[in-house]
Order: sequence, then structure tokens, then C-alpha cells
Amino acid sequence: MEKEEKREFIPLEIAVLTISDTRTEDNDQSGKILCEKLQRGRHKVFEKMIVPDDMYKIRAIVSPWIAEPKPDVIITTGGTGVTGRDGTPEAIRPLLDKEISGFGEMFRVLSFEAIKTSTLQSRTVAGVANRTYIFCLPGSAGACADAWDKLLAQQLDYRTRPCNLVELMPRL
Repeated sequence: MEKEEKREFIPLEIAVLTISDTRTEDNDQSGKILCEKLQRGRHKVFEKMIVPDDMYKIRAIVSPWIAEPKPDVIITTGGTGVTGRDGTPEAIRPLLDKEISGFGEMFRVLSFEAIKTSTLQSRTVAGVANRTYIFCLPGSAGACADAWDKLLAQQLDYRTRPCNLVELMPRL
């Protein structure tokens, strides 16, 4: 992908939600990495929160965010595995108007480079809900860094050609 420098960068307001029964602000590496990377990319942190891995608590935070004009994007980290407490996809999918299947597929292809067949355990999901993009990432700091660096940074940059998610926002 290339960037068209004639186009102006459009900063987005991005909410970051860490989903974990054990993370705190002190040890939330994935949430911190995402906030640092999106700010370095000239986007704005709309809000950063931590919530237990509970479907209803997750929805209680995400639903008000998608009901309002801002944030433009929500990125969650955690709860995408296959264990009993991993419920992020089940919490988010019913809220989506449209799923972006290619995100999960592409994420797993890229993850294969780092973690080989273990990537099949990832149930990362993405979609659009009421004009808000939502990306649900694994809780691993490395997975969050890879998702941002290899997928999200480009697709959330209006200058990325041949196309990007930002230019679609007015038509969502």
C-alpha cells in the first residue's frame, strides 16, 4: 500500500477497551501499546478503559460509545481466545451492523508468521456498528502491536491508497 501525500491526514478519535479479569492500569501492556501507537500515528485517544471479561459489562461500555457520534473507532484487546471466560466476540457480534470478515482472516495470516498454527485459536473480529468501526484484538501485546502496525495503521489513514476505511466513513 502506498500513501498519497496530496491527501490531508484525518485524525480519528479511537476508544481502547481492555477486556480482562486480571489487568489493571499498572499492568495493561496491550492497552498502553495501542494508545501509544495510535497517538504516534496522530490519532486521539477518545477514552481508555478496562472491563472484566463479562459479556454484559463489555456491552455496557461499548453500547454508549456506538450510540454517539464519537468515537470513530473502538479497539478492544482481550477475550478473543477459546477458554471459558473468553467472550468478546459473543459480546460484540450482536452489536454489529456489518462484520468485516477480512480483518480476522488477514490478522490470522499475519499472526502465522509469529506464532505459527497457534493463530487458529484467535477469534478476532471486526465490523461496523452505527457508523463506528470496532476491532476486537487478542490480549497479547505482540498481537496488538502487529494488528496496529500491519493492518490498522494503514486502513485508518485517509492517505492510504488504493483505498482505506476512513474514506468510507461518510457513507457508513
